[in-house]
Amino acid sequence: MNSFLYRKTILTKTKLSVLVIMFFAPLSIVISQNQPNIVWVVCEDISPYIGAYGDATVRTPNIDALAQEGVRFTRVYTTAGVCAPSRSSIITGMNQISIGTSHMRTKNRPSLMPEGVPSHSAVLPKNVKAFPEYLRKVGYYTTNNAKEDYQFEEPVTVWDESSVAASYQNRAPGQPFYSVFNFAISHESQVISPPDSLHHQPDDMVLPLYYENTAQMRHDKAALYTRIEQMDSDVGELITQLKEDGVYDSSYVIFYSDHGGNLPWMKREVLERGLHIPFIVKYPNGTNAGTVNNDLISSIDFAPSMLSIAGAEIPGYLQGKAFLGPSKSQEKNRYVFAGRDRMADKYDRVRSVSDGTFRYVYNFHPEVSKYQDLAYRKQMASMKEIIEMRDAGTITNPYLLDWFKAPKPQEELYYTAKDPDEVHNLADEPSYRKKKEELKQVLFEWLEDVGDMSEIPEKEMVVEHWWNGKNEPPLTKNPKIKKNREGVALSCDTEGASIGYRIFDGPPADTTISRPIHTWGFYWLFRDGDKKTIEVPKPWTVYSGGTIPLKKGQTIQVNAHRIGYRPNETTYRSN
Repeated sequence: MNSFLYRKTILTKTKLSVLVIMFFAPLSIVISQNQPNIVWVVCEDISPYIGAYGDATVRTPNIDALAQEGVRFTRVYTTAGVCAPSRSSIITGMNQISIGTSHMRTKNRPSLMPEGVPSHSAVLPKNVKAFPEYLRKVGYYTTNNAKEDYQFEEPVTVWDESSVAASYQNRAPGQPFYSVFNFAISHESQVISPPDSLHHQPDDMVLPLYYENTAQMRHDKAALYTRIEQMDSDVGELITQLKEDGVYDSSYVIFYSDHGGNLPWMKREVLERGLHIPFIVKYPNGTNAGTVNNDLISSIDFAPSMLSIAGAEIPGYLQGKAFLGPSKSQEKNRYVFAGRDRMADKYDRVRSVSDGTFRYVYNFHPEVSKYQDLAYRKQMASMKEIIEMRDAGTITNPYLLDWFKAPKPQEELYYTAKDPDEVHNLADEPSYRKKKEELKQVLFEWLEDVGDMSEIPEKEMVVEHWWNGKNEPPLTKNPKIKKNREGVALSCDTEGASIGYRIFDGPPADTTISRPIHTWGFYWLFRDGDKKTIEVPKPWTVYSGGTIPLKKGQTIQVNAHRIGYRPNETTYRSN
């Protein structure tokens, strides 16, 4: 089907859909064309290796053009240097150490989990939601294409659709949307499996100070730059589509990486190279085009900022500050925080704080080296070479040798503005004692304030605290359906449960929709065959209270789910 016929078909279907939405939606949900659209363009595993950020080697014309049409933020940091903990904090607006999502990762094959720790969906505090649910409550159509990796199974209330076919194109006419597109080509795996041909000569690569200057290390950096340029081309395709659909000018288009990385001793670290990311915001109608913002921003600030853009109420429990939209905070961050815990089956506990000029790092387990022996990372050719050189005693770079030393220093202090590679530890320098003590005090006051769940052994946290000593998570209580003259009202006795519902003319049937696949994520990278479509669940409506009208013979299907618990469903047919 050509794009015109496809869009015409979608419009025909969505005209009918909006009538259904308008009839059945609670009065608290109002579709407003005045609410701006929001598009997230999320790449993986890169530091600001982008032309717009001053990298003279990499070629990123599409992202550079976005920066010219928007605002280039220079000091944005994630809360973790690896995807799942970082993504959990982004989607909740809560630092991962405070909600138990800091171990990489919680949902995995048993063989990849530490002994005695079950694969699990983190049980979040009862008031904590994935923020797109709040956007849906104020009328937004929310889509994710397609990576989640939040450390928990999200309720049906979070996304209208999360799949390799998800798109704003499927919304009702005039409905504001929040759409996430994930680009996988720059992921660590795509340097482990490098491109067949490189866009750059390895000998032209300039390496950080903490590497041996070898041909293999230069090759892998050239592979990374090639992947970034391929990602930039993919970003260009999406922007072209946004323009063809007539939504580019009226939307916030936000480009960023889910954390830094992705070469050895970059990803997973709570240092500049693991946390500092590119972040560009193209405002609606070209506002603020071509400007630069140097504010210190954390990825936990993303959630309140999106709610501010949408005009939604910002919950008081969120740990971040809005830096966009009408509810933008007047208070700016003085510090940003990060943590590293278990990676695969290797435990460590590291916390860091940055004021944008200096970084302080506290190692709770100095007895183990900074290096974690991870099988996944050792698939990368340059990582294999580093290990071989270590074992042969041929590493001559003292900074690289420091990676493997045990014990490691309990405290680290880096003058990041002058030492961006963070190779000169100033923690024992008398002239920097005052700065070290300032940042140490700030860090430990923050830990006390937000709470650090990694103080609890992971198995105890999951089995004893979350699962009440049982071998499976609790079950969300059965949702209640109360009939009244106009329809039904819904409730659930499990505190913190989200409630979603779907209405059918008769018994529940046809609960899926066939969608055309269009993605730049891992599905595209590892596609099997020429499959063109996918079956996705029909969206659930978020219940926000009040009465839901039901006609005679209609059936309402209700899903209640507290994050980390098992969901529960029930149905009711109106007579």
